[in-house]
Amino acid sequence: MNKLFIVFLMFCMTTQAQQNLDLSYYLPQNITYSPSIPTPKSIIRHEVGEWHITHDKLVQYMYALAEASDRIHIEDRGSTFEGRPLLLLTITAPQNHSNIETIRKEHIALTENNSVNTTNMPIIVYQGFSIHGNESSGSNAALLAAYYLAAAESNEVNELLKTTVILFDPSYNPDGLQRFAYWANSNKNKNLNPDPNDREYNEVWPGGRTNHYWFDMNRDWLPVQLPESRIRIESFHKWLPNILTDHHEMGTNSSFFFQPGTPSRTHPLTPKLNYELTKNIGDFHARALDKIGSLYYTEEDFDDFYYGKGSTFPDINGSIGVLFEQASSRGHMQESNNGILTFPFTIRNQFTAALSTLKAGFTMRETLLQYQHDFYKNARAEASKEATKAIVFGDEKDAARTFHLAEILKRHKITFHELKKDLSTHGKQFKKGYSYIVPKNQKNTRLLNAMFETRTQFQDSLFYDVSAWTFPLAFNLDYAENISTSNLGAEVTNLKMKTGDISGKSNYAYLMEWHEYYAPKALNDILNNNLRAKVAMQPFSLNGKTYDYGTILIPVQNQTKDAEKLFTFLKSVAIESHLQINAVSTGLTTGIDLGSSKFKTLTTPKAALIVGDGIRSYDAGEIWHLFDQRYDIRLTKLDTKSISQSNLDRYNTIILPSGSLSAEASKKLKLWVENGGTLIGYRNALRTLNENEFIKLEFKKMERVAKSISYEQREDYNGANVIGGAIFEARQDRSHPINFGYKNDKISLFRNNTLFMKADKQSYNNPIQYSENPLLSGYISKTNLDSLASTVPFRVNRLKSGKVVVFTDNTNFRAFWYGTNKLLMNAIFFRKEL
Repeated sequence: MNKLFIVFLMFCMTTQAQQNLDLSYYLPQNITYSPSIPTPKSIIRHEVGEWHITHDKLVQYMYALAEASDRIHIEDRGSTFEGRPLLLLTITAPQNHSNIETIRKEHIALTENNSVNTTNMPIIVYQGFSIHGNESSGSNAALLAAYYLAAAESNEVNELLKTTVILFDPSYNPDGLQRFAYWANSNKNKNLNPDPNDREYNEVWPGGRTNHYWFDMNRDWLPVQLPESRIRIESFHKWLPNILTDHHEMGTNSSFFFQPGTPSRTHPLTPKLNYELTKNIGDFHARALDKIGSLYYTEEDFDDFYYGKGSTFPDINGSIGVLFEQASSRGHMQESNNGILTFPFTIRNQFTAALSTLKAGFTMRETLLQYQHDFYKNARAEASKEATKAIVFGDEKDAARTFHLAEILKRHKITFHELKKDLSTHGKQFKKGYSYIVPKNQKNTRLLNAMFETRTQFQDSLFYDVSAWTFPLAFNLDYAENISTSNLGAEVTNLKMKTGDISGKSNYAYLMEWHEYYAPKALNDILNNNLRAKVAMQPFSLNGKTYDYGTILIPVQNQTKDAEKLFTFLKSVAIESHLQINAVSTGLTTGIDLGSSKFKTLTTPKAALIVGDGIRSYDAGEIWHLFDQRYDIRLTKLDTKSISQSNLDRYNTIILPSGSLSAEASKKLKLWVENGGTLIGYRNALRTLNENEFIKLEFKKMERVAKSISYEQREDYNGANVIGGAIFEARQDRSHPINFGYKNDKISLFRNNTLFMKADKQSYNNPIQYSENPLLSGYISKTNLDSLASTVPFRVNRLKSGKVVVFTDNTNFRAFWYGTNKLLMNAIFFRKEL
């Protein structure tokens, strides 16, 4: 009874404190604030923390500050998918603003010269907030930090601004922030209720964490596939900040975390001094949080391994990345193991950490500038030892995938060249115009190494995220290292995608190879225009050219367009899809003739994607993005709640991402398959499909027995047996339609699950099969590696008149696994032939 009374008393006190909220709760009170600078409330009409800031109001306030303060310059750098502005505030002393481009150039020169004088050089600090939209205390704290930096009047603040240029990014994820703010605010009670069962604290699917296409943007710093990331990375490379902060939230029952993370889980390419400097910066956070009485911890849980995260990406670029994780109220007030956790409390901690970062930067200015200078000086010394070496990558059949990897290099300021001439090396063929060569002797050589390396040995067996991301493997491109720089052609300064074309006009037929990345986009355009198209089930030769499995045939006769209009249309398709279409005047070939039954008629895909409760939003979003942004294929999103009431006969293909379905939805879906539909299932959905007898699958059963493992070690032991994300080799039967468009007989697959599907006894039913020793890069326990060997990641079975296609692995991972996107496209376009 006494305990209940204490909880009730704490709740009453906390509620009253929140109702009496004003800026004095957050701001240092030993200084004055300029009355000419608008407070947040004067613009957004509520106190910070009273409501969750919506992105439109956040933008409104940042513009008001920039108009009122000569310390702030604001820049609209571009838009999100939903059209929201991606702002960057440059905050510094007024005299620095008048000289800002000189300051930037001198700062970049620090990374390029062997000697430098840092005595009067400003430090550059990039502060970013809430890359996960529902971790919103960061962006709400940005209101306070921006106000403080604009309005605070003291010698300390003036000196800080004279010696610091702050690149201030108030919302890394505007679309997610807006989505979450709407949820939290629309479910807020007048009488604040901390009960975690309240609707306020339980977002509807997919939640506000992600961007428009449901991507976790804090994994996209290295792949840079999303507009928000591309704009942010452009700003990063333009300035090369000394410190970059990334403000997050974590579970409600936690406290506050700041880096460094677990020492043994730092990437080996990160200099050891980086860890020590991060720790020194952490001392400033500790003192600041001690002062306001907030609990915290460091050097636990989180790591600095994957360079695609905001707090780790800076580490391979001569900067110090700092992660903050605040226990989340996920609304306005929630019960926790540490008492009632209020939204204002979480904001105050984030604000405090933002200021302690600036104090650390101010105090450690010359040390951090010297570290960055030495980082690049040492990198140049390393690169000079490989002055005659280069990396070559490409695919002589697919210029688009080659282009998109080169595009990432360009975004990261990595220099690359055309091949001087065709190159044959390491048993691979690299064609000029379809390949690029990257010299190792360049400024960003360490970043280049991080992108291309393969690694299978690790100090630790636990990973917060993936353990491998080797880019040429992700793109399924041929590549070779230690290539002589004598093969360098002209440096590529104006990267352009290959221009598509048609070889001429035909009155007989056209042929389009299936190797190019955008071939599915082209075929979809053709079929959507009610044109007949067929796919070649075998290779053939015509006019001195060999056409591979999967070549698309478009006859001229008996089409809905006459010969002239068909030519004009196909020319536009070739240009828009960046590929070659060849005109032919005869059906007589070496191999299967164009009138052969080995050419199978294709029908227009009518696809739907199952989304909603029970489905992993990341996986669903990746597929949606692939269809919508890459291939311009119309895709219906079917919510799990409405499948039972939907007319599924509208679709011939339905995709089930990783997840599960209700019994009622499964029954409806199964009947649809039996009547002729094609169902494509991914990852954990395979268990649902197996249990509901859509398909009969047999999985390897794993039994692990912990020996000599203490209670304290049990979490690490279990974690070491997780496949967090690694790359594996599989063999391909290129004659199977699922593998059409692939020129090699091996493929690199990304895997982050322990679903080991046994091979069929009939070898032709195993068109993709993991090799006996499949690990290419990343961490996997020996037990899991043994279990994975010779299993299959793909299976197709007939179910009455329909088909069920399953993949154990994600073929669309984080939008940058270009190399396996075509597997899904093949399952859709060639579904009748599987």
